[in-house]
Amino acid sequence: MWDFIFSTANMLAMICWAALILLPRKPLVLSLIMYLGVGLLCLVYSAGLISIVAGWVDPVGTGSGGETSFSTIEGVRAIFSSDGGVTVGWVHYLAFDLFVGLWIAKDADAKGFNRFIQAPILLATLFAGPIGLFTWLILRERSARKTARAAKA
Repeated sequence: MWDFIFSTANMLAMICWAALILLPRKPLVLSLIMYLGVGLLCLVYSAGLISIVAGWVDPVGTGSGGETSFSTIEGVRAIFSSDGGVTVGWVHYLAFDLFVGLWIAKDADAKGFNRFIQAPILLATLFAGPIGLFTWLILRERSARKTARAAKA
């Protein structure tokens, strides 16, 4: 079961990323990425996490306090000690990185950034989320400062 969820979530995310990077960003495409991509991944994550933490499926070991917990490394390790925990954790990354990529793409389009500049940033976000986001934040800040200077002149 977890292999199927893992593979299906990966395939869904990759299709959404391909659409985000390669297709024209029409409202329908962006809505499908948001609701069928990000939304569905969030639903899978939420149902999986609740089911695992509640012990309904794929019970996990417990941390030092006797329970699974997000406040200790032992508790988090316990959550990720099963196929279900790893799958749910991975779906979390897929959903969050896709949402961030969607925001970057929409923000970059609104600011007039060329799609050839956007593509490597979106790929960095896909493969190493925070690196892509950090890169985008630096680029958009530089652009904002340049625009502000031009407006003052």
